[in-house]
Amino acid sequence: MDKKLGFGYMRLPLIDAKDQTSFDTVTLNKMVDTFLERGFTYFDTAYVYHAFQSEVAMRESLVKRHKREDFTIATKLPPRIVKQESDQEEIFNEQLVKLGVDYIDYYLVHNIGISSYKQACQFDTFGFVAEKKRQGKVKFMGMSFHDTPELLEQVLTEHPELDFVQLQINYIDWDNPNIQSRKCYEIARAHNLPIMVMEPVKGGVLAKVPKKAEELFKAYNPDASISSWAVRFAASLEGVKVVLSGMSSYEQLLDNTSYMGDFKPLNEEEYKIIDKVVDIINEEKAIACTMCRYCEAGCPVNIAIPDYFSLYNSAKRGVSSQFVYYLNIAENRGKAKDCLECGQCEKACPQHLKITEHLKDVSKQFDNSALPARK
Repeated sequence: MDKKLGFGYMRLPLIDAKDQTSFDTVTLNKMVDTFLERGFTYFDTAYVYHAFQSEVAMRESLVKRHKREDFTIATKLPPRIVKQESDQEEIFNEQLVKLGVDYIDYYLVHNIGISSYKQACQFDTFGFVAEKKRQGKVKFMGMSFHDTPELLEQVLTEHPELDFVQLQINYIDWDNPNIQSRKCYEIARAHNLPIMVMEPVKGGVLAKVPKKAEELFKAYNPDASISSWAVRFAASLEGVKVVLSGMSSYEQLLDNTSYMGDFKPLNEEEYKIIDKVVDIINEEKAIACTMCRYCEAGCPVNIAIPDYFSLYNSAKRGVSSQFVYYLNIAENRGKAKDCLECGQCEKACPQHLKITEHLKDVSKQFDNSALPARK
């Protein structure tokens, strides 16, 4: 696997945007064929993607139509929906059928955070995957991770059997105090693990930047797409083996493969432009929180106010994965809906934000959401 671009089966082309299983098979087949023709081989999916049908879509568009030795498959086992240890064997066997394969190249424990790690430990999920590797049904075992650097250090220390780790890395999250991509990346590097990158364009958010930011990009290179800056940022990092892109159109695939076919890392001037773009994006927030954290000290129910505001801002920019980070933080902190409206936080806020009102918006965004149920 020499080329660094991976094809993510998370945002596939659809006939009906309201139906996550209405795959546009003609377009998808064309995308898969072109991806392979251009020398790319890595395809990534997961058990829960597209209402539990993404793996089926991969079987029909990729596995049935191409030689098994011409591509590699990554998929994932989700601890969050495992109810008993035997579920793991059942899910794994179901995945083999859905994918139409007898082995999986890269098999990940999916979406590890503080609560899902507890479940993974309870059901010995890492041991289960390691056994599949010993049986030859999995070639490489890893995990996808969505939580703090501290937890990542703990998990990697406790599980040296991991062959790789998948992290959320993009230029807007690089120094974001909630996601902390830089610190997570540095920990993975310290453990000498290859890194697979997810969300390099942050769910499409970094493909549509503010006008001032777009002008900076276009002034430097008028022919480069906005999203290419984000993908190249992730791919330029040492130790990154593949950068996943959830491509939902043939045009996106053509663009991504055009500059990733003969990949050139970012230069110093391009990094400086990205730094300016980060500042511009951060200025446009739904809630103008500066993360000073003065509000937290007196909260009687220990709500992670600045962290929730940051996640809310990202969600309002169209990032779907923020709910997962909300759940991870809320595992040990009060939820937004727990606010007593005592007003202590507002007295402490130097920005004079209407925090209690904003927390109601956060609650509407996250507290009524739900994890997918197994089908």
